Amino acid sequence: MAELHVSKKSISKLFSEMQDRKFIIPDFQRPYKWDVEKCETLWNDVENFTVTDAKTNSDYFLGTIVSYINKEKNLEIIDGQQRVTSFFLLLRAFYRKLENMIEDEDVVGLKNQIAPCIWDINPISQKVSEKTKIHIESLVATEEDNDTFHKILETGSTIDSATDNYSINYRFFKKQCDEYAETNPMQWKRLCITILQKCIILPIECDTTETALTIFSTLNDRGLPLADSDIFKAQIYRYLETEHKRQEFTNTWKDLTQICKDAKISIDDVFRYYTHILRARNNDKSKEVGLRKFYAENKYSRLKVENLISEIMELANFWRYINVNKVPEDEVKYEFSKDTRKYLHCLTCYPNEFWKYATSVFFLKNKDSETFDIDFCKMLQKLVAFLFAKFIEAPSVNAIKDDIYTSCISLQNQNQLQFKITLNEELLNQQIDSHSSSKLSRALLLLYAYLHPNQSELIPDTFDIEHIFPKKWQDTNYNGWNISDAALYLDRFGNKIVFEKKLNIQAGNGYFGIKKQKYSSSKIACVLDLSKYHKNDWVKDDIELKEANFKSNLISFFKDQLS
Repeated sequence: MAELHVSKKSISKLFSEMQDRKFIIPDFQRPYKWDVEKCETLWNDVENFTVTDAKTNSDYFLGTIVSYINKEKNLEIIDGQQRVTSFFLLLRAFYRKLENMIEDEDVVGLKNQIAPCIWDINPISQKVSEKTKIHIESLVATEEDNDTFHKILETGSTIDSATDNYSINYRFFKKQCDEYAETNPMQWKRLCITILQKCIILPIECDTTETALTIFSTLNDRGLPLADSDIFKAQIYRYLETEHKRQEFTNTWKDLTQICKDAKISIDDVFRYYTHILRARNNDKSKEVGLRKFYAENKYSRLKVENLISEIMELANFWRYINVNKVPEDEVKYEFSKDTRKYLHCLTCYPNEFWKYATSVFFLKNKDSETFDIDFCKMLQKLVAFLFAKFIEAPSVNAIKDDIYTSCISLQNQNQLQFKITLNEELLNQQIDSHSSSKLSRALLLLYAYLHPNQSELIPDTFDIEHIFPKKWQDTNYNGWNISDAALYLDRFGNKIVFEKKLNIQAGNGYFGIKKQKYSSSKIACVLDLSKYHKNDWVKDDIELKEANFKSNLISFFKDQLS
């Protein structure tokens, strides 16, 4: 029968007991996720407790930490690692403040209490001999994040521009320490003592890994806020039979974490895309269920498939290449042409992510094809045409769901998209008008720019939407056009273009004749056309003429792709 050891310990006692030992964040845990908001809540709670209940000798209960002692006598944390990690950052911030203070008996005493919580100390001198001997190590963090965390604990400093959670939260704690010491100099040391001696944790120690993993799954099945992929990771880890396979999986998961970080997506995102690949392989076009529920069916049987992780890795790498377009040369397996990139750019401006499901199915189906880019570009053109035309007709997610599910299946089975849509050119021409300020307007204007025959280069991701006739007037009348009349035309597609952000700022709210000079510096073909426009005025007739061209080009594209 599994044994559990439960005790009550202060932060000082729990952390300082780790001499020649470490807290270990195991492979199957999630990375450090606490944000400043959670750190601020912790700080405010402890600060308030210090000036109230702590004075009556009460304790501040921080909750439980579930762990087990591994073969190296280190304490592997199963639940509570977010709090433990945050307290290491908090204690280091206090110690950094003490390092910069004039040493008196109080300062020396506080340093001597904090030091053994963070580092090993010399058993004779009772001083820190080497600040690299830290009492915590994460086996789940990437090498980059681990280096950052350890450097903070070693040096007490971080790079100001660093955006990882360790750096952001440490800077927050350090700022709070500095400000509190300045505004409450008599209370600051008391706050430090309160954290060390009055903040209480209830450690629960398990005797085996299996017991710890069971507790981990049980705790998180009851609603603690883990990402779905954290659960998947723990489940996959449990099914691996040998230590070698577990270590191999752990290393692969770290690589996956870094790839997703580079791609600016989550691991949950990749698993969500992969669900539609699995659904397509099973000809499943039923209503989509939650991510965790999908993989939890039949006792997580989908996570036991041998090639799962290899396909997840390939899919993550694919999306990294799409989103970043900067992949190490030795990892580049496919090249995208500029035409392919153009349609991908348009889809990134689409109001929802359903296009990514069909794209993911196409990728795994065709990734080894010698004509991948050519075929991919053709598929994307058709996908853009359908999704944009369908949204113009019915601007809701429900209008495209079934078609996307069906298309995923047709891509898997026949390697082609299948949609149900009837283009009514006259109706479509009218419906486009209603989208000049909708969620689709940015994507439509970008597509229009790319359809220009002279648009060979990619348009910057940071493009602005320029109002050719300015929204803010420099006077109350322009060529007989008053504000109330102009209001009907300012937001129409005929008065808008995509424009480089820097040039748009420089052009400001000047009138058309003045802005033409800035238009001439653009690398966007439809903007360059405006710089050569035969008139220096831009009024109703010009807007209507351009809008007719805008609609005509879009509808022609839709018809060509969907006929």
